[in-house]
Amino acid sequence: MSDQTKPGVLLDVDGTLLDTNYLHALAWWQAFRDAGVAGVTMADTHQAVGIASEQLVDRLAHEADDRTKRKIAKRHTKRYAKLQGEVVAFSGADHLVRRCHDAGYRVVLATSGPKSDLDWMLPAIGVGDGVLAGATTSDDVTEGKPAPDLMSTAVRQHDLDPTRTIAVGDTVWDVQAAHDAGVCIVALTCGGIPRCELAEAGADEIFGGPADLVDRWDDSLLSRLV
Repeated sequence: MSDQTKPGVLLDVDGTLLDTNYLHALAWWQAFRDAGVAGVTMADTHQAVGIASEQLVDRLAHEADDRTKRKIAKRHTKRYAKLQGEVVAFSGADHLVRRCHDAGYRVVLATSGPKSDLDWMLPAIGVGDGVLAGATTSDDVTEGKPAPDLMSTAVRQHDLDPTRTIAVGDTVWDVQAAHDAGVCIVALTCGGIPRCELAEAGADEIFGGPADLVDRWDDSLLSRLV
């Protein structure tokens, strides 16, 4: 990290900027069934969305053998690919990215997806060149959320000041990763995780979604750390 660190915003993508959590939950549910693993419900998969794929499979099918676990992960990839045409951004997602940039933050996408996902994620979010400082993906770390690696790596890669960096996410796994990385987190309920669970996990602030956060900007941590 250089001596010229900047304030930053680490934006999760799935369930935070893009309305994808329930699509992932469906794809995972289908994947477990494809692999012959019974007893995994859609509620189970939704609660686990946001964890890195390997850990998610271990969590929900810990008794399965390695071959079955690999099959589940591969089937999820195939099942989700068929659903990507349904992906839309949450209302205000593009405005939130621009608002963070215009406020003076270095805006970084911190996604558990691979770098190749950015090819379709960025157009779906609707942000143009010059607004984002970059992205940190699962390709950059060895352990995904809820481990702090993704956020810690993003802070380091983009020369951010952790004391003036805020993560924005939608799951309890985002909250845990942010706190373990030493950054504050604003949680959004648009991904389907109840406010009470996000609060219990330790979210510093909670808003409804990107549009709500933009509308209430002056009430948020984002208005105070630049």
